[in-house]
Amino acid sequence: MLNSNAGSLELSISGEDYKYLIKVRRHKVGDTVCFRTKEKLSEEYRYHLERTDGKNGYFSLQSHHHSPCVNERKLHIGWCLIDPKTVEKTLPMLTELGVEKITFIHCHRSQQNFRLDYERMMRLMESSIMQCGRTSLIELSESPALSTFLKAHPDAVILDFGGETLKSDENIETVVIGCEGGFDENERKQFASHRVRLFSSPMILRSETAAVAIASRLL
Repeated sequence: MLNSNAGSLELSISGEDYKYLIKVRRHKVGDTVCFRTKEKLSEEYRYHLERTDGKNGYFSLQSHHHSPCVNERKLHIGWCLIDPKTVEKTLPMLTELGVEKITFIHCHRSQQNFRLDYERMMRLMESSIMQCGRTSLIELSESPALSTFLKAHPDAVILDFGGETLKSDENIETVVIGCEGGFDENERKQFASHRVRLFSSPMILRSETAAVAIASRLL
């Protein structure tokens, strides 16, 4: 659970946090509950639930540990921009899988009117890490074009038709996923010198499905 007062000798919760811990997670007096702050996610503070009054929960600090929870393998996804609503639905899964960074690329077939709500995505990731125990948020950024991204990441692997079958033991740290409709011919010329990979399945995956699948395969 994230709480800005984690680390203090005494801590109290109310509102949605109270509902989540007491009603949903069913914690009761005497339980030990772990809290962290957004600023120091790797620091774990264990609290004893002393009492509740129906609206508030009151805790006392028991211990403090440096307790990071991160993947050993790193994955940076260059994701050609799709509908932000779809991104938001997929982001919690990518958080739980351990994706380190996502760069949203404005590709030729990305709709130019799409605008990402970074504050909302941060809230979604914060909720996700409280569920899965991860102690870092995905780093989010944007790139104005595929050519710009490839210039900055010359070792990027492209997920596209016509490549070799992706192997789970391949050393891939950066992968590019197309938007709905895929890459145009000019973009394919831009990554002609890059490794191109595809899944062994004959099915055509949606962009968000491909993002989850590639993270599941490589991490």
